[in-house]
Amino acid sequence: MTALLGPAQRLTVLVGESDTVGHKPLYTEIVHRAHAAGLIGASVFRGVEGFGATNHIHTTRILSLSEDLPISVVIVDTAERIQAFLPELDNLVSSGLITIEDVEVYRPTSRESAS
Repeated sequence: MTALLGPAQRLTVLVGESDTVGHKPLYTEIVHRAHAAGLIGASVFRGVEGFGATNHIHTTRILSLSEDLPISVVIVDTAERIQAFLPELDNLVSSGLITIEDVEVYRPTSRESAS
């Protein structure tokens, strides 16, 4: 796998923690399909509080525990590879939000190599 530097796109998929595909969490299926498609990387982030189309607030606060916290799946790769992956998401994501943003990938040099 080659390193990505310079212009790229960030694909963010916002779903609920309880969203599933078959018996698997939706976010897990997205990550596994991104991996199978050869994308450079994917990360999953669990939100501590949020709301979506239902306008119902989900939170981790102890007095109002929720089992459907917001989940973000973030994938960064070239624009061409992100665009090629979108049909996979069409087959997976029935509710949620998908955003695509142009980004610049920068990898700092390590302190050891700078000395």
